[in-house]
Amino acid sequence: MVIKNFIMNHNMRLAIFQKFSPLKLLSVADTRFASIIVMLKRFKLIKRGLQAMVISDEWTSYREEDMGKANFVKDKIVNDDWWDKLAYIVDFTKPIYDMIRLCDTDKPCLHLVYEMWDSMIEQVKLEIYKKEGRPNSEFSPFYHVVYEILVARWAKSNTPLHCLAHSLNPRYIFYYYLTFSLSYYTYTQIYNSFF
Repeated sequence: MVIKNFIMNHNMRLAIFQKFSPLKLLSVADTRFASIIVMLKRFKLIKRGLQAMVISDEWTSYREEDMGKANFVKDKIVNDDWWDKLAYIVDFTKPIYDMIRLCDTDKPCLHLVYEMWDSMIEQVKLEIYKKEGRPNSEFSPFYHVVYEILVARWAKSNTPLHCLAHSLNPRYIFYYYLTFSLSYYTYTQIYNSFF
């Protein structure tokens, strides 16, 4: 956020940035969900433009207004470790963000919430273990912390209504029966047991 604010809050720095990047920096309201993740995703997209900006002659000649912040911004933008950390954060939060986006629609999705949570937690685990280079059976302290946070959030928002909606989803009820040929009589019995 410091980098975004440093560039966005001054017209000259913003003009220099716009010369090097076709995309704009986003000003996401803090009230929007995942506003930090949206900002980090945009940073990944404009990485080359930011790097070109801070090594340009214009940046060097204009940074004298606030040398401390300008040097901090330049150090972060040219630091490959910082970009690796940013990419890691975006990668392991992507399943969480995607699930929130899927649920934030006008379409009915209550019946899918259980399955989305399960698959989201598995995808987060895969990303973390891939970055750490661990086999899936090994313990990861970072994943354990993330897992506890996700489970606590799930326990907070989990309701019997979610369970009921999941249980009544035909995808899970009739999967076994869809793989086999049923007689009309068996199908009628199953159907009548629910209604």
